[in-house]
Amino acid sequence: MLSRMTADPIPSHSPRLKLLLIVPHPDDEVYGAGGTIMEFEDAGHSCGLVTLTRGNAGRTLGLCDTPEQLAEMREVELAACLDVLGLTVHEQHSFPDKALREHDFEALVQVSREALERYQPEILLTFPPNGSNGHPDHQTTHRAVKAAWDSLEGPKPELWYYAGTSAPEDDSLLPAWLPANLKRDVTPYITRKLKAIGCHRTQALSSVDFLRKFPERITEETFYVVGAQD
Repeated sequence: MLSRMTADPIPSHSPRLKLLLIVPHPDDEVYGAGGTIMEFEDAGHSCGLVTLTRGNAGRTLGLCDTPEQLAEMREVELAACLDVLGLTVHEQHSFPDKALREHDFEALVQVSREALERYQPEILLTFPPNGSNGHPDHQTTHRAVKAAWDSLEGPKPELWYYAGTSAPEDDSLLPAWLPANLKRDVTPYITRKLKAIGCHRTQALSSVDFLRKFPERITEETFYVVGAQD
């Protein structure tokens, strides 16, 4: 059963968004785009987020006992994170965490396409073909969102992918690697971004790994813009 919860009720005629993120897990919104979200929101440009899973198959770090408790905890964490970011347009779905590639692919495409049609964003952001780190949920989300974007008739939003500035250490990720061609300085948002990251308590190990491997991406968020000249 697919469920959807929203931070705010979705009006029948939603305003056009500046940025729409479609990602698989709670916390996928903040590491690579938290500063960009805050900059857009502070400038009066609304952003939106579609989270495809509840993140119930992740690590608990001893903070809870069952997958359902983890999902409930991650829901609270995400709400706190979005409050820091200032993002109020959020759709939460319950596709199977760590099993998106086994799920009905067309259902993922449909959810993505409906969000694009509802919000008509100027910019669509998701994971790149290699999923950034090879995570199957990231890769499946990429394929579904790209298929939804391809299916749109008429003008399409700009398509952005999370991207790094250096080649991945894992050789298996190299064939589908897309180097960043857009860099955004989000230095004014360091404090709030770190606070937003810290809201995801169950993801503490992921947060530490990110800070250890990519400290520069706290102050500079980097993306690959499809169709842009490098």
